[in-house]
Amino acid sequence: MSASVVGQVVDHAGIAARIPHHGSMCLLHSVQAWSEAAIECRAISHTDPANPLRSHDQLGAAHGIEYAAQAMAVHGALLAGAEGPPRQGYLTSVRGVSLHVTRLDDLPGELEVRAERLSGDDRNILYQFSVHHEGRCLLEGRAAVVIDASALVQKETP
Repeated sequence: MSASVVGQVVDHAGIAARIPHHGSMCLLHSVQAWSEAAIECRAISHTDPANPLRSHDQLGAAHGIEYAAQAMAVHGALLAGAEGPPRQGYLTSVRGVSLHVTRLDDLPGELEVRAERLSGDDRNILYQFSVHHEGRCLLEGRAAVVIDASALVQKETP
């Protein structure tokens, strides 16, 4: 996280108000710091037996990508600020993902979810993301996000 922190801590309710994920699908607990370039969030839902991503009584490490995607969505919403509602973003690809653990649900306490904007414009953004627990990197990678994908589709002319 860069030294130029723009915003204050955002709680779970503030996150849920900014992203399309509601109820138990809103996985992040808080935003700890954010700037134009990056965001750092905390999550505790990985230990919840009612976590909607759980399968066969566990939460696999690959689900950390969804935690990171929600951090990216919150980042976009915070950057949009009072300029109106954020535009809808779609995760189009993840690359270079390294999973350093098998599962997340057996880790007590908070997860740290980080996303850093590497490049982008009005329609495409490339993020680098990672999920940590007590200083240990659990997973990391890069994600491409397309903003307003429907606007990219050319309308057919009659």
